[in-house]
Amino acid sequence: MSKPIKVAVVDDEVDLRENIAAFIDAARGFSCTSVYSSAEDAIARLPLDKPDVILMDINLGGMSGIECVRRLKPQMPEVQVVMLTVFEDTEKIFSALTAGASGYLLKRLAPAKLLEAIREVHEGGSPMSAPIARKVVQSLQVVPARGDENMELSTREREVLDGLAEGQAYKQIADKLGVSIHTVRNYIRRIYEKLHVCSRTEAVAKYLRN
Repeated sequence: MSKPIKVAVVDDEVDLRENIAAFIDAARGFSCTSVYSSAEDAIARLPLDKPDVILMDINLGGMSGIECVRRLKPQMPEVQVVMLTVFEDTEKIFSALTAGASGYLLKRLAPAKLLEAIREVHEGGSPMSAPIARKVVQSLQVVPARGDENMELSTREREVLDGLAEGQAYKQIADKLGVSIHTVRNYIRRIYEKLHVCSRTEAVAKYLRN
């Protein structure tokens, strides 16, 4: 069996924090390694915990979750951070992504979807709740015409990118196109190579801008 995905939770709402931790620990293939109520504690101790994925709230009691991510990433470049928050405004979304977050989810997300998102970010994806993905797309739709670089993308690769832009998970894209998740990942790997990007957010941004 493969090793469980190690997850840390940073949130100052004690009930929510403990509920998320318990749910993750009870799920097969996942393990909650630590929970923290403040950014300050997380910065001091998470590098020692070495989780694979961090679920980070934005509105913490002291330092914000966004600033926490900004300070943690240089110490833990390999860790994947997913913001788990109630905030939907564009400024916070892009501040979090710029700080180093790989995903952005709303707290009202169904528990099963949260596990799916954790696995997705661990495998190199950038999960986003649908309303968040829509805001990202809308904010990037400055130039509607496609540039020469995007002309190298195949029709199927563009279909995959359209799914990513709409915030769809890999499985949703695979089901829609009638292919396997493995095939979708292969398409995404080729898309990243052609667009010279390293993440879902960068790929969508470049696709829509050019």
